[in-house]
Amino acid sequence: MKVYYKLIFLSLSLFCAGVFAQQDAQYTQYMYNTVAINPAYAGTRGALNVVGLHRSQWVGLEGAPRTQTLAIHSPIGIGRVGLGGSLVNDAVGPASETYFNIDFSYTIPTSAFGKLSLGLKAGGRLFNVDFNKLSQFDANDDIFRNNIDGQFSPVVGIGGYYHTKKLYIGLSAPNLLQTKHFDTTNSSSIAESSFIAKERLNYYLIAGYIFDLSDNVKFKPAALTKLVFGAPLQVDLSANFLFHDKFTAGLSYRWSAAVSALLAFQVSDSMLIGFSYDRDTTELQEKNDGSFELMLRFELIKKYSRLVTPRFF
Repeated sequence: MKVYYKLIFLSLSLFCAGVFAQQDAQYTQYMYNTVAINPAYAGTRGALNVVGLHRSQWVGLEGAPRTQTLAIHSPIGIGRVGLGGSLVNDAVGPASETYFNIDFSYTIPTSAFGKLSLGLKAGGRLFNVDFNKLSQFDANDDIFRNNIDGQFSPVVGIGGYYHTKKLYIGLSAPNLLQTKHFDTTNSSSIAESSFIAKERLNYYLIAGYIFDLSDNVKFKPAALTKLVFGAPLQVDLSANFLFHDKFTAGLSYRWSAAVSALLAFQVSDSMLIGFSYDRDTTELQEKNDGSFELMLRFELIKKYSRLVTPRFF
């Protein structure tokens, strides 16, 4: 395989392994979309919860990641069972992946103050690559002759989520299956080389605590740790303030990667809108105008007059 082929496939492999080892879709406002990374979160807010989120990463960089998410979850029956579903579209350059998942959780009271939720995630992913979007040196090369259209891979994930009125901690693996997307070893033109892309396991640890600074001000430091074997450890540290249960403002730092500003406004008891902006702290900042997310959340058909947990998480 010539050098230009290696460069093209290296670029493509960055998507399959996640851009710069970004396996699953990246979220700065994960705290409003926790069910996407932990199925045990489903139903824990005591209301029918609908979240829509759009993320544009590295704006101005051609072929940069773009993600859209729609998730819904709710407690069922007496409230110990949670059920939800999500649809995610994640695209990078010539490649895109669509996730569709169902989330199930069961909550066990562990004390007068704490609850432990255990969750399962099941679904699938459809993987696509349009080689026509690549600048090809030889358009007749066998490698680029057939696009990858809707290659299916199953998803099975697990999670645990412990929470009180002030504290939460969760551990999850949204997909336990490692699926190989494609293998070129059968191509006679490149018999001496091979290329395999596969999903790697993503492990998430989240934790946070709410401090009441006054009757009208709450402070929540939080952390998300993401572990992907073969990639650098990712740690997100955030500090958010909630004023009058209406307006949230905070900052986040993604270790050795980016700093973020987060804003959210509780438009009504049932509607929350959020926005975040990331700025890279690496050399990549010179190549783009940052990343942004827009989030809209609705909470309907509340099971209790007040949410089981503070709306801050």
